[in-house]
Amino acid sequence: MHYREVEGKREYVARLEHGRDWRGQIEAFAETQEIDAAFFMGLGAVSDATLLFYDQHEQEYNSISFDEHFEMTPAVGNISWLGDERFAHTHVVLSREDGSTVAGHLDTATTFAGELYVREFETTLEREHDETTDLDLWPL
Repeated sequence: MHYREVEGKREYVARLEHGRDWRGQIEAFAETQEIDAAFFMGLGAVSDATLLFYDQHEQEYNSISFDEHFEMTPAVGNISWLGDERFAHTHVVLSREDGSTVAGHLDTATTFAGELYVREFETTLEREHDETTDLDLWPL
C-alpha cells in the first residue's frame, strides 16, 4: 500500500442545482474554490444516469445508461487533478422505486436534488497513468 498523510483544510456543505449534471457540478465547484484534493459524500435523486464499469481484462471502461429516476444512496468520491482539469472520481449506488439498485462509477446524471459534503485537503493530488492497471491513479 502506498500512502501519504494529509491535513484537512476547508469543509463545505452544498446543495446541487436541479437539472444540471451531478459530477459536472462538483468539478465546477472545485474549480471555482481552487480545490486541488478533497473527499466528498453526497445524497439525493437523479435521472438519466450513465455508469461506467472498468473491464479489468480488456482494460477499458464500458458504459451503461439508464433512462429512469433514482435515489442516490450514496455518492462518494474524491477530487484531484487529471491532466489539466479537476476531476471528481465518483462512485454511486442508485436505488429504484422497487428497492433494487445499480451501482458503479458515475459518468453523468441529471440532478433532481442533491446535498454534498466536501472536505478539502492541504495538498495537491494529480493522477498519473499506472502501467499495471492502465488507469490514472494517485502516485503516492
